[in-house]
Amino acid sequence: MTHRVAIVGAGPSGFYAADGLLRGRPDLRIDVIDRLPTPFGLVRAGVAPDHQGTKAVVRQFDRLLTQPDLRFAGNIEIGRDLSWDEVIQSYDAVIVATGMVVDRKLGIPGEDLPHVWGSWRFVAWLNGHPDFRTGPDLSGVKSVAVIGNGNVALDVARLLAKTPDEMTKSDIVAEAGAAIAAAPIADIHVIGRRGAGEASFTTNELAEMGRLARAVSVADASVLAAEAPASDPTPERLRKAKNIETLKRYAAQTPGEKPVTVHFRFHETPKAIRPGEVELSTGTLVADLVVTCIGYTGEPFPQAENVFPVGWARRGPSGTIPTNRADSHAVAKQVIDFLEDRDLKSGPDIMPLCVDAEGWHRIDKAEVAAGAAQGRPRVKFVDWQALLDIAQGD
Repeated sequence: MTHRVAIVGAGPSGFYAADGLLRGRPDLRIDVIDRLPTPFGLVRAGVAPDHQGTKAVVRQFDRLLTQPDLRFAGNIEIGRDLSWDEVIQSYDAVIVATGMVVDRKLGIPGEDLPHVWGSWRFVAWLNGHPDFRTGPDLSGVKSVAVIGNGNVALDVARLLAKTPDEMTKSDIVAEAGAAIAAAPIADIHVIGRRGAGEASFTTNELAEMGRLARAVSVADASVLAAEAPASDPTPERLRKAKNIETLKRYAAQTPGEKPVTVHFRFHETPKAIRPGEVELSTGTLVADLVVTCIGYTGEPFPQAENVFPVGWARRGPSGTIPTNRADSHAVAKQVIDFLEDRDLKSGPDIMPLCVDAEGWHRIDKAEVAAGAAQGRPRVKFVDWQALLDIAQGD
């Protein structure tokens, strides 16, 4: 007999926590529970589909699924198949790795209009999340407003600006790729309420915007006077300085040089959204589609002595995927210390019929095979029942 730990959420923070637990206590029995029949959470559904290098981190997570005392329990929803009380009472410790997947609101009039999309919902559609099979109508979209000054805003702008050829090696779902390719997009406006010196873009992602085949990036004149704050720590100051230099190069380019123009706009605050336009603090902008990229919130979870949040559930939606490793390992150490000298909880296995690692590998194999036929990394199955049928097949 040994202690049993449940990890609720099969995204990066959950798998890094499992890795930390197994390094410190290889004898533990660990169940990684997720409401989806597929693991990897944000990596599968939230990372931009053209950033396959970032998605490659799942290989190390997949290796964890071969550990004999680690069980993947997919298609298990807390509140539907198991209650939080059942999980807390049945396991010696519970790690909550549910992340944050609710788009934060702007708090302005008009943000519930049908042409306004949160970035989580939008990118989940591009990635084939089974809860988001229908995307926005792009057939008449000429001008897009992307509200936010972080990497997610860059992801949205870049994916809308890329050509089908540039997306060939991605795992974007076919319907989304076709809708973007057919859309008459001419202008994409990336809007920040603060200045270029405060933008949180990473240098590589911002530079990528200057290498798009059919899009030219331009920036407003305010970037010419921007400076990296001297009070910032050195790494942050250097990042911002490089970003400002990149934006200055964009400021020297001419709108319309290519079929699509990406406009970087600063010091503009959204005040209201109306059909076909966004009211900014500086005036009115034509926008047939608005995508908000201002962060996320999460669902509440129980507080108890043996419950340990990790990742975004613990610290909020900040940091990159590698950031979660140290954070999750630290929480795993807390769990191991908590379990020391504690009596084992006894009782039956409460896990209902689930999609296990073998079922996930059936899905994975089928998606990769479908992708190989098209010269792509994978073709995702986006229908709940199709995923379950493949997982349960022979």
